[in-house]
Amino acid sequence: MSRRVAFHTLGCKVNQYDSQAMLERFRAAGYEAVPFQEEAEVYVINTCTVTGVGDKKSMQLARRIRRERPEAALVLCGCLAQRRGEELLRETGAALVLGTQRRGEIVSLLERALEEKKPLCAVTPLAGADFEPLRVRGAEGHTRAVMKIQEGCDNHCTYCVIPSVRGPIRSRPPEEVAREARALTEAGFRELVLTGIHLTSYGRDLPVGPEGTPVTLAEGIAAAHGAPGLARLRLGSLEPVVATEAFAGRLASMEKVCPQFHLALQSGSDTVLRRMARRYNMAMYREAAARLRAAFPGCALTTDILTGFPGETEAEFLETCEAVRELGFARIHVFPFSAREGTRAAAMPGQLPREEKERRARELIAIGQETSRAYREALIGREDSVLLEERGEAGRWLGYTPAYVQVSLPDGEGPEQGRIVRVRLTALDGDGMRGEIV
Repeated sequence: MSRRVAFHTLGCKVNQYDSQAMLERFRAAGYEAVPFQEEAEVYVINTCTVTGVGDKKSMQLARRIRRERPEAALVLCGCLAQRRGEELLRETGAALVLGTQRRGEIVSLLERALEEKKPLCAVTPLAGADFEPLRVRGAEGHTRAVMKIQEGCDNHCTYCVIPSVRGPIRSRPPEEVAREARALTEAGFRELVLTGIHLTSYGRDLPVGPEGTPVTLAEGIAAAHGAPGLARLRLGSLEPVVATEAFAGRLASMEKVCPQFHLALQSGSDTVLRRMARRYNMAMYREAAARLRAAFPGCALTTDILTGFPGETEAEFLETCEAVRELGFARIHVFPFSAREGTRAAAMPGQLPREEKERRARELIAIGQETSRAYREALIGREDSVLLEERGEAGRWLGYTPAYVQVSLPDGEGPEQGRIVRVRLTALDGDGMRGEIV
């Protein structure tokens, strides 16, 4: 019987990409992939440390595996592992702790640790690190592939540990982006999601082009857009500074770019944004949103917001509430502020009680549900395309529109996974919509 490996991924789409790339290394070495809840010889946890919740979930999973599967080999990798490498090795009994580099060596490093019967911490410093050329070719049950084209961040927002666990900006050159996109579409993926730790910074570290022009995010997007057989190209999280008129116009000229933009907000208050050390204010944010909506009429804007940042007054919180209503987001993700050790925000005065941060989060989530509902109600009766992804309850096909609205189709309709069908949107359905094939 072949050896079995099981993965559990916490956190962002970049982690999802990294996990898939590592899983494919195990498969190439003869391992069978099984669900995380099943019995395996190796369990890999790709950890997250963006919030205290990420730390807690990562450690709970590690301890559960050690308790329930004491004979199995445990591997911890990702952002929490990068922060606390040797400490995790001691606390969890892992066979291997790997950070946010050397993922391509995961199998050989694990087998070395097992052969020598000596736990191994393979976390390496990130200073001067290159872009790690991982490859992804499959993702069972999916018609959409996440494709990482950028790594690291140099912004150092006051609340964020990511620069310390992901390192400086590194970008995948456009020619490699084009090659990877082509390989993924040849593998059958109809939709690609371009992602990175700070996608807006893509290209800043790359050499200038032959005519002395800098490589920009638009060039990276264009490189993927040209892949034969690609139907949709979706973008990961952006910051308002990238959404210039030229950028929006360039995107609008690429017909496969999906009209859904995750434009990071974090707070709707200029004073809070300054304390966060964000590189924009609300006037810039509103201008960026307006440019994208002018270039892509009816596009979906989504965002992330932190509540209860140190010193956030009720008036500042209400500014954020008003901004969410005004901007009419199709979806928002809300997180109560989590103080991360070593960040400037953790030492700021005015730390709010957990109960207050969570109260504000609940209020903002409710407002976000209102704006989401209003966005989707405006779509009722319209026609759109849906990429069929999976069978849901009662045999209904589930898929997504280009604006990333989930649509449920009547029983039996929809001939095959991966097909794009024309539908009429007929009603709201939970957080998504119902539709019928035209």
